[in-house]
Order: sequence, then structure tokens, then C-alpha cells
Amino acid sequence: MQSAEAKFNRNSLLLALRRYSSAVTDMEQTILMPSLLRDVPSDDLWECDAAEESCSDLYANYLLLKAIRNTAESSLVILDDHKVKNNATLNKTLEPLLDTDPEALFHFHLKGLFSVMTDLTKKTRSLTEKYMDIIGVSN
Repeated sequence: MQSAEAKFNRNSLLLALRRYSSAVTDMEQTILMPSLLRDVPSDDLWECDAAEESCSDLYANYLLLKAIRNTAESSLVILDDHKVKNNATLNKTLEPLLDTDPEALFHFHLKGLFSVMTDLTKKTRSLTEKYMDIIGVSN
């Protein structure tokens, strides 16, 4: 019998989403005391505004990674005013692409989404490993 991952091409978006969801689930099951991540600086360079502290420590990253997984799984997109403003800027940058071939546009976005999901999966696994280091458990 084929594994669940074997039925998808290794570069498929569905597999990338499944890997990310699995990594977040593993993170949640491993990190029993997320509060231990408070005030632990993140080594990763997250795309955050200097004035905004949403990615300032591992606890904030933990919450962000869970929220992204929940949004991806529920398809509910809730944007605050700050994010709406950033998306408007992004949309202006992408306007020239809107006049391109729909298939080319689809492939552009698919490649970008696959790249983002792969990066988020790596960040999730890294955060889980850092937590295990904090509590003194080796892999």
C-alpha cells in the first residue's frame, strides 16, 4: 500500500501543505510549555517591521506558525489593517502580472506558495529543535 505522501509528486503543493501541517502538529505535540519560548530570541530573520514585535521571540514565532497552519487548513483569511496596507502595496507591485497569461500567473503563484510553505516547514522544525535544546532533550 502506498504511503499518503507517495501518491503526490514530491513537488506538489498538497504535499508541501501536508508537510507543513504535520510539522506544526509535531511542534504542538513536542512543545508542551510554549511559555518557555518567551523572551528567547529567534536566530531566523523573519520579515517583520522594526517597530512591530510580532516576531521578536520564539513564542511569537510559535503562535505565528500555528496561525498560518490554521488559516491554510480552514481557508479563513483574516487580515488586520496593517496587513491590508502591506497587501495593497504588494498588489501594486504585482499589477503588471495581472495582464499576463492566466496559466503563467498561476504557475508564478504556485511556485511562490510552494516556496513559502517549504520555508515555513523548515522554520517550524527549527523552532521545535530549539525548544528541545531549551528543555535539554537531544534528538
